[in-house]
Formats: sequence, C-alpha cells, structure tokens
Amino acid sequence: MSKPTIKEPRAGYVLEDQVGHLLRRAHQRATQIFLARFAASGLTPTQFAALVRLSEHGALSQNHLGRLTAMDPATIQGVIRRLSARRLIQRVSDADDRRRALLSLSADGRALIEGLFDAGLEVSAATLDPLSPQERRAFLDLLQRLT
Repeated sequence: MSKPTIKEPRAGYVLEDQVGHLLRRAHQRATQIFLARFAASGLTPTQFAALVRLSEHGALSQNHLGRLTAMDPATIQGVIRRLSARRLIQRVSDADDRRRALLSLSADGRALIEGLFDAGLEVSAATLDPLSPQERRAFLDLLQRLT
C-alpha cells in the first residue's frame, strides 16, 4: 500500500489562513455553543432568529421575515414549516391584501422567546470568550463592515 502524496500549497495558499475557512470554523463554534445552550428549547439558530424578528416586528410576510433574518426563500420556508408544526407561530390574513398571509408569534411562541433572550446573550458571550473586551468590540465592528 503506497503512502498518499501531499502536494505543497500553490502560491503560498494555506487553507487555515483563509477568511472563508476561518469564518466557517468560527460559525461552527458559535453553532455548537448555541445548540448546547438551547438544547431544551429544541430551536436551531435560524428558528431562534425568526422568532426574535417576529417578536421585534410583529406580523410579517414570509418574504420579509426571510430578508430580515438573511435567509434564502428555501431556508425560511423550512424554518416556518417547523415553527408552525410546533405551534410557535401562526398565519393570519393580511388585512390590506387578503391573498397574502402574515406570520406572527403564537402565545406559546411569545412565551418561549421571552424566556430565551438571556440565553442568546450568553451564547454570544461564550462564543467571544477567548477575546478581550476590546477585541470583542473590534471583532464585531469588523464583522459588521463585512455584512
């Protein structure tokens, strides 16, 4: 059995130094912390984001909710389907356009999300824990500039 050949990186390319790779690893860290802290709620990060936006804005169309949470149509559709199945959100007809449905928090959804804001803050703090307070501010400022 021959040993696999490992080629030298081309033009100094080192995967571990690339922004996309580092952002993906940081995202994996944040997601892992989120899932551990939110395990009892059964929510994913995208579901939590949708509930937060609905709690902030009230009734929204699915399209608008997707834009506010930076989710593509297929992703937001799946999120809405799962939140609806858990009866955390409800669909109501838009008074201005009967053809359009609006999404809003159900009483159960409102009760759940109200109890999770502190957990969301804890996830951010734990994710940024390796950084000093000054580094945290700088890091978040730089990420905002990239989005």
